[in-house]
Amino acid sequence: MTIAGVHVDIGHEAVVVRADEPLTTASSAVVGGGLGRASAIVNLHVPKNFRGEHADRVLEAFVARRSIPAPWVGLLTGAWTEKAEVATETMDGITAVAIVTVGLSNPASAGRTAVAAWLPSTINTILVVDAAATPAALVNLVMTVTEAKVMVVAEAGVRTLDGDPASGTSTDAIVIAATGRGRRCEFGGPVSDLGWAAARAARAALSTGVDRWMREHV
Repeated sequence: MTIAGVHVDIGHEAVVVRADEPLTTASSAVVGGGLGRASAIVNLHVPKNFRGEHADRVLEAFVARRSIPAPWVGLLTGAWTEKAEVATETMDGITAVAIVTVGLSNPASAGRTAVAAWLPSTINTILVVDAAATPAALVNLVMTVTEAKVMVVAEAGVRTLDGDPASGTSTDAIVIAATGRGRRCEFGGPVSDLGWAAARAARAALSTGVDRWMREHV
């Protein structure tokens, strides 16, 4: 199942999500982050040694080359974008689609792993919900989807180089986007219809991505 008016293009250069009508977004994106509006979400593959200060330039060049309309939100990843995983879940008329790229080469444990240089994100999660989510609900969904990510990583037994249980990688990023259609949702916690659909979609996509990476690298 997909969301009407939302199109997902997965390729070796990037994952691009386009929307016929602008989406309301909450994100930690390196370009266009925070609360805003976006007609497109770009998750661009870059080398693992990429310098973050060049993010604007490389994303703008890619967007121009692909004629992607503004406004847009841009992410960078060292993971292979052609291996992105997609999962969909519906609950009581609310549909959530998760598109994730997964790499676990720099696992981290929040609050334990030491400060380090910024590297391109290795677990990037894009979640689109066909719902009229309030700004507070969007922030709540960031929490809910992040909780799902932590559980998936923990269940896979991922550990840091110091041997601590990993909560993710050192530079994970997230974009939550809502169409604004349907009934108003003021809460995006894991026991709400909105949060349940989001967490289920995110868990499914992340589980597949983490399992694949572990099979290929461990």
